[in-house]
Amino acid sequence: MPILRYFSSNTWSESHKSRLLKQLQQISGNISSLEVEKCYHVESTSHIDIDTKNIYLLRWLFKDPQANISSLNDKSLLVTYPQTFLIEIGPRFNFSTAFSTNCVNICQNVGLKNIVRIEMSTRYLIGFNSTSFVTQTIKSELIDFLGDRMTECEYTKENLPLNSFNEQLPKCNEPWYHVPLLTVGRPALEKVNFQLGLAFSDWDMDYYMYLFQKVLKRDPSTVELFDCAQSNSEHSRHWFFRGKMLVDGQQKPESLIKMIMNTQKYSNTNNTIKFSDNSSAIHGFKHKSIRPQKCYEPSCVKLVKTESDLIFTAETHNMPTAVAPFSGATTGTGGRLRDVQGVGRGGLPIAGTAGYCVGCLNIPGYTQTYENNDFEYPSSFAKPLKVLIEASNGASDYGNKFGEPVIAGFAISYGLENRVGERQEYVKPIMFSGGMGIMDSTMRQKVNPKRGMLLVKIGGPVYRIGVGGGAASSVEVQGYSNSDVDFNAVQRGDAEMENKLNRVVRACIEMGDKNPILAIHDQVTILCYDIINRYIKFMVSDIIIFLISRRLNMFSKLYY
Repeated sequence: MPILRYFSSNTWSESHKSRLLKQLQQISGNISSLEVEKCYHVESTSHIDIDTKNIYLLRWLFKDPQANISSLNDKSLLVTYPQTFLIEIGPRFNFSTAFSTNCVNICQNVGLKNIVRIEMSTRYLIGFNSTSFVTQTIKSELIDFLGDRMTECEYTKENLPLNSFNEQLPKCNEPWYHVPLLTVGRPALEKVNFQLGLAFSDWDMDYYMYLFQKVLKRDPSTVELFDCAQSNSEHSRHWFFRGKMLVDGQQKPESLIKMIMNTQKYSNTNNTIKFSDNSSAIHGFKHKSIRPQKCYEPSCVKLVKTESDLIFTAETHNMPTAVAPFSGATTGTGGRLRDVQGVGRGGLPIAGTAGYCVGCLNIPGYTQTYENNDFEYPSSFAKPLKVLIEASNGASDYGNKFGEPVIAGFAISYGLENRVGERQEYVKPIMFSGGMGIMDSTMRQKVNPKRGMLLVKIGGPVYRIGVGGGAASSVEVQGYSNSDVDFNAVQRGDAEMENKLNRVVRACIEMGDKNPILAIHDQVTILCYDIINRYIKFMVSDIIIFLISRRLNMFSKLYY
């Protein structure tokens, strides 16, 4: 069945459009007007037609709550003329969004069983004083500004899907392959390092060349090298933070991580978890808790006596926030929330904190004598003012959608030249996210897996987004980078899915002694290597090989 499309112009307030118009006029002073409408693209199964009753129900779901159903139209209300330029931005066709997942679930619940995907695009009708000054460069800048180039694309008459979002996708996945290190040597490794954004440093490549040429005496597959990039990155393994430290040629007796761990010798000894899990925990208190009698269906609640530990965890999400402030901050908050959930046999988030350190703000119309307008920043990094505003919006947006309040935080802007003319500034910004929660004191210790236990993955689907992932965030320590790989490494958050995941974890925890979760971890990288590697010493090799062999086609689809 052809994709149905419905248009609505009641989704944007005048103040929102006015604010966006001013931002567009900074790209081109020739822009004079802006009109906006939303378009809903509805894909249903081809063998079932949507009848009149279901179409009415579908239109009722899409309409503005304050408007009547006639406000939704089958055709666009935007009228183009010579001095206008229409841009439609929507999700990439191979990327099913969180919006679509939630919409399809709602449709399923109200009886629209044949709806398989719903995406929403935004159509911008931009008016110009004169079209003679509208160059292709300006059009490209407008498209880049209005869309997220990793998850969105421009919709045109040529690429708009007619019957399915999948009709323009490749019919088969590009296969994985072996990298010819034995015959071609290091150039082959350098090539795949660049193509896949593995962020191998010179030391990494020397090590892997020695490992596969001299020790294993075989060619590695792209799957293996991708695993190495994720598992051995500074982000995952912390070999830099744990490594030997030389100062002025003298080796220090302790690594950076040891110095931090040694503070425990001089602080309160009330830890129950420290430097060994996704979060830290201290002794809490005994209290009464309201829990459902049945965790798997609606039921009455009961009052139980329990003892809880207090959880706190914190992390920074600097590189992603520097490249894409809003998305980087949302996933910074989301990743930290999963660290709270991933402690022991499950933890529950309560509240969060957020902090930002950026360079000179250079606020337009608010010149400060100590700020330097001549400071340059990496081309792939956002300017400090944009980072401060959008990162704050991103962290709050994710917390609001998940249901976690931000109760404390800080913001610092610093960028100066010292007495000898050296620049001191937060060129790479800091996005700090901290969170507190509670954990049942009887569930501090994870249970080692045994043969026959199930390895269950819950949460949203995995996409290519974040292909650099942990490896890309380690580039400053490990090696090269470029703006495309940087942007590709910034993941996009799905707070609604994490809220659903949190309900599952909470339901399991509230089962008490019957909690089916024996150990829980957050998935750090794009693929499930890091989860497998955490447990590999407890599992037999044939299980690992079987699991990876079953997933090879999926892996190649994700990172090619």
